[in-house]
Amino acid sequence: QVQLVESGGGLVQPGGSLRLSCAGSGRIFSMYNMGWYRQAPGKERELVAQINMIHRTNYADSVKGRFTISRNDAKQMAYLQMNSLKPEDTAVYYCTAEFRGSDYWGQGTQVTVSS
Repeated sequence: QVQLVESGGGLVQPGGSLRLSCAGSGRIFSMYNMGWYRQAPGKERELVAQINMIHRTNYADSVKGRFTISRNDAKQMAYLQMNSLKPEDTAVYYCTAEFRGSDYWGQGTQVTVSS
């Protein structure tokens, strides 16, 4: 069983930055494909960024150039650095792990971008 715990959400002004962290469990963390999704009120959950086991990354068009996903396998951590935040980035952000077709989700952390 994989457990994921997100942290780092909060309230930030437009143009500001936040760094989300995801603490994972499991002896094979380095083999997980990690990702971040988000869900805004009244909208469907959407992919934000992914990083696979060889550290190849993929981003949603809406966050390219502003967000950076990374991982530290030795610490069993994944991160999402979010810069130049916009009000439309407001959502609950979820950390995910995928391994051999099984998906695991964290409980989510709220990010609110507002002046």
